Amino acid sequence: MYKLSNKGWLKHFDFTLMDIVSLEIAFILSYVVKFGRTSLFSDSLYSSIALMLPVLHVFIVFFTEEYSGILRRGYLKELKEVLKHNSIILALLFFIMFATKQSEEYSRIVLFAMWGFSCVFVWLGRVILKKILFRLVFQEKNLSYLLVITVKDMAQQTIEKMQMKKFSNYQTSGLVIVDSEEELDAIKGVPIVANHLTLMEYIRTNPIDSVFVSLPNAPNQEIEELTERLVDMGITVHISLNYISDEIPNKVVEELNGYTVLTSSIKIATPRQMFIKRIIDICGGLAGLLATFVAALIFGPIIYKQSPGPIFFSQERVGRGGRRFHIYKFRSMYMDAEERKKELMEQNKMKGLMFKMDDDPRILPIGKFIRKWSIDELPQSINILRGDMSLVGTRPPTVDEYNQYEFHHKRRLAARPGLTGMWQVSGRSDITDFEEIVELDTEYIRNFSLKLYIKILFKTVGVVLGKKGSV
Repeated sequence: MYKLSNKGWLKHFDFTLMDIVSLEIAFILSYVVKFGRTSLFSDSLYSSIALMLPVLHVFIVFFTEEYSGILRRGYLKELKEVLKHNSIILALLFFIMFATKQSEEYSRIVLFAMWGFSCVFVWLGRVILKKILFRLVFQEKNLSYLLVITVKDMAQQTIEKMQMKKFSNYQTSGLVIVDSEEELDAIKGVPIVANHLTLMEYIRTNPIDSVFVSLPNAPNQEIEELTERLVDMGITVHISLNYISDEIPNKVVEELNGYTVLTSSIKIATPRQMFIKRIIDICGGLAGLLATFVAALIFGPIIYKQSPGPIFFSQERVGRGGRRFHIYKFRSMYMDAEERKKELMEQNKMKGLMFKMDDDPRILPIGKFIRKWSIDELPQSINILRGDMSLVGTRPPTVDEYNQYEFHHKRRLAARPGLTGMWQVSGRSDITDFEEIVELDTEYIRNFSLKLYIKILFKTVGVVLGKKGSV
């Protein structure tokens, strides 16, 4: 699932909010310094300025594109931009006072002190916010793994252009040269990972979110077929704009590291959808973390008594795009459960790449209870808060399952895995065909909307309270 890029001045709403708060603090402080009292908002004369400041700030940002390239600006350049921006605000305030014949009623000390304080506060706020964004947003796990597909003659030029944009949502993780089988290691630090013969197998077995296709001389039909195969695997495709076809699904024209591209994906979600979804995930994760603490106090001692060992179970799973992460659960099985699984494979009632059996002898007595009520899954709140999982998504496969995936199975990983999903609310105890699970997961990703997301959450509550399909 591909998140459409933010456009226009609202792209940096975080900086807008930070600047407005800094301006207001500066104005209040200047008022206190001059008059020695904190009752600014009971003073109608000066409270009107406090109300004007956000309006003036947004007005200037809207017309001057103040935040264009803000993440690439150094400390000194940022200070120059802040001085210019705050000087425009001050000039507009003086103009409004002059136009309304109120200039004599205001203290110039307050206004000039506000200018000085705001230059310091706005600059510090932007510097601190940028540091936070670099640390959180541009972490490797939050970037989209991008595979570049091109020809030998264009490879170095393409990689150089990709690397020109320092702060990008993409990490170029590999390069595919389709017209060469030479044993080259890397170009500009980007490893050459495949050619036209090994491309699909590499994508199947490695964490890839997006591919950038730059094949100027390739036939239209060839690029269209490649796009269809990749989108069917849940991979987002960015095609350099020397080829456009009406047949390519879910397409949008945008900019990618200096290239104008046609982007196609299994699903294109808006920033608003993804933002609200993440907020709900965080709220649900915090509530789940509290429930995990309570459940640990109640069930932890029972789990340990029935099978001495850790009360929590951790296992490596495969998440969005093929990323590896460790999932957390309350331990509901005996300590040797993984070793005994091989002995029980003949009783597996699932058709395909998952394991499930009735009356599994590896499950603890208390394990049956906590599984019935889905209490064992509460610690996955940690995974949700860390961003490895969502409240709603697909069941994250084990590494063994993932290694056996066919090409079309990988589309399950086009979105973050979830605590619940279409499979869980569709009678998961009754579904025994892995291909049917893949179709349900694909249906969720292709038809994603906030309405569907919330609908699945409510249906999950009904499934758990009804004790259907939880064991």
